[in-house]
Amino acid sequence: MSYYPLTTLPDYFLMDELLTDEHKLIRQSVRDWVESFVMPKIDDAAQNHTDIPNLMKELGKIGALGPYIPEEYGGSGLDQISYGLIMQELERGDSAVRSAASVQSSLVMFPINEFGSEEQKRKFLPQLASGEMIGAFGLTEPNHGSDPGSMETHFEDKGDHYLLNGAKMWITNAPLCDIAVVWGKNEEGKIQGLIVERAFEGFTTPETHNKWSLRASKTGELVFNNVKVPKENLLPNVTGLKGPLSCLNSARYGISWGVIGAAVDCYCTALQYSKERKQFGKPIGGFQLQQKKLAEFLTEITKAQLLCLQLGRLKNDHKATPAQISMAKRNNVKMAIDIARESRQILGGMGIMGEFPMMRHAANLESVITYEGTHDVHLLITGMDITGINAFG
Repeated sequence: MSYYPLTTLPDYFLMDELLTDEHKLIRQSVRDWVESFVMPKIDDAAQNHTDIPNLMKELGKIGALGPYIPEEYGGSGLDQISYGLIMQELERGDSAVRSAASVQSSLVMFPINEFGSEEQKRKFLPQLASGEMIGAFGLTEPNHGSDPGSMETHFEDKGDHYLLNGAKMWITNAPLCDIAVVWGKNEEGKIQGLIVERAFEGFTTPETHNKWSLRASKTGELVFNNVKVPKENLLPNVTGLKGPLSCLNSARYGISWGVIGAAVDCYCTALQYSKERKQFGKPIGGFQLQQKKLAEFLTEITKAQLLCLQLGRLKNDHKATPAQISMAKRNNVKMAIDIARESRQILGGMGIMGEFPMMRHAANLESVITYEGTHDVHLLITGMDITGINAFG
């Protein structure tokens, strides 16, 4: 369990005054769940490289799966700021918990809701929202990460079904998934999405072992060996990279909020420790270097909070651009990983112990700074947006 349970978030610029009562109620309910359900289990799960049992169903119970999906399909119909606050509280518990909810919400439920048929929405979304069904998202391949347009996974029209072949790698929830939203190329070379179900013959999900990061999350591959996919499982309303990239925009937005939670957990722990740990006759929080670190942590957290709040408003108004989302993801993950590393130093040797969250968050954030677009790729997205010159390739 986190050594110092969180009672209040740092709110140096009174951001709570900009939230609705519903926002604050949602945040508090998820925070309480994290304290009671995640914190007592997370260190053992991370140390032992095991996931938290029944995590998805518990996330479903608190409404953390697809919270912005319409109520008629099992969601809660919440706004984007509510979604962000939920991700923030989940990642304060652990990036693996937020990743599980983020994949289910933004990478599986989102495309089915946006691009699926009415039959697909009614068949899959309610079960995904409750956590009865677990989803995965297949885009990254062994040979193609930052360049998804070069994917090799492909499918052929066989009359009454599609025949799918290929492989996806670094897939959260893969070993556990009941369905996977998989992006592949049709016979014309155009990218489309397919819903691949666990029962389909030739579909396997080998687990990825020996991770130093996201150890409380199941990661694996999606392998397709002549998998017959019924034609009704094709996402009918999108073609091209717009489909998967719009999913990534939703996921990146959730990450930009989520990592604030990890940073807050590290900051609050370091602050409390600095008040209690005495050296040279006084608390170490009384020394200039420690105060400098803590002041910088709070400054960066505050900047990230305000960035996310405005981004959430833009998303609610359908005005947020992919480049704006990229900037928030890149800035906030870098902020969080820097705070995790520096706050560990405030605790000295104790900072490496499982009783404190710094090393676990720092290791997790090494994955978060790479997935959903690497730090460098997001820099180039911003660079292209402001110069009009494409630096890719």
